[in-house]
Amino acid sequence: MLKRKIALLLSGLMAICLLAGCGQGQNRQNQENQSRQNQGNQSQGDQGQQDQETPGTREIVDSNGRRVEIPEEVRRIVCTGVGALRYTCYVGGQDLVVGVEDYETQPGMSRLYNYVNFSKFEKLPVTGTNGEPFVEEIIGVDPQVIVMSSYASVDPDDLQSKTGIPVVVVPGSDTTLDDKAYETIRILGELYGMEERASRLTEYLHGVEADLAGRTENIAEENKPSAYVAGVSFKGAHGFEGTEAYYGPFELIHANNLANTTEQTGAFDIDLEQVLQWDPDVIFLDFNGMDLINEDYAAHPDYYNSLTAVKEGRVYSQISFRSSASNLETALADAYYAASILYPEQFADINIEEKAGEIFTELLGTNPYPDLKEAGYEFRELTIGE
Repeated sequence: MLKRKIALLLSGLMAICLLAGCGQGQNRQNQENQSRQNQGNQSQGDQGQQDQETPGTREIVDSNGRRVEIPEEVRRIVCTGVGALRYTCYVGGQDLVVGVEDYETQPGMSRLYNYVNFSKFEKLPVTGTNGEPFVEEIIGVDPQVIVMSSYASVDPDDLQSKTGIPVVVVPGSDTTLDDKAYETIRILGELYGMEERASRLTEYLHGVEADLAGRTENIAEENKPSAYVAGVSFKGAHGFEGTEAYYGPFELIHANNLANTTEQTGAFDIDLEQVLQWDPDVIFLDFNGMDLINEDYAAHPDYYNSLTAVKEGRVYSQISFRSSASNLETALADAYYAASILYPEQFADINIEEKAGEIFTELLGTNPYPDLKEAGYEFRELTIGE
């Protein structure tokens, strides 16, 4: 009996040991499985975090038809070539700019987009000059995209290859409202993720264009006074001989521009005897040429005083809209002022200072017309020789 009890006790102890061993094994197995699961979850989490940290890309088609891969979100840019920075400011992208061409660091009022943003631009690194990009300097400021106007002097693919930075080309514009102006606004809106602003600006500009056309396109030619614009800037300042065929502000208001009757296009110097022969009804003078015009008046007063518009006080100002290509906001204000002089009945409801302020605010985000006026650049009647 005693032997039987001892045998039963030993058997029970062995069963307990076996069960304990299995339990420990299972626990170890569970721990290993949990560890592998945790490692997998951690790996997936790391991959998810990595995916979140890796910026996405998208494709944009520029004005040259090039398909360019750019970051999903563009926050740092450099502009090169006339018009790229100007239209960037019109669209509202000035805060994205991390480098500028050298002339943008010089103060002045000839380019209002620069004037109203000068405190920002003057402090930025110089990354080019007159459409010629400085490759090393551009790399140094680390932009995500280089915005190049078609007026730049380099090949976009070559610049993209040298810098390793995407280059997006925009057409820019050297007149007032043409297809190139609207296309530049559209591309930049897409590039900067500012499509809504670009759409609103486009709608406003179409409205300006329609307003000017609607008031002037049905005026009979015989009821239009003849007009001559002088002192027009092109490759520097010009005097009374400096004029322009198909002058942008005149084209918007269907003006009877005497320079259009020549075989010229664009800005050019005309024979002053031709102007005397035309004897225009109204003369407009670009402020940029006033010093030269006044100097010539001092030397040849009889010439000017023989012009009917001068004798009868029909000489008026135009604020120069061309400085390294066209400043759109100034050209549109010029158009409204010229229209108010040439067609006073059709534009009787227009207060030019208010209209200029509206245009400037829409394109520039602020109204610098009071500053222009204080500096002497205002819409007013002029007296040659003063």
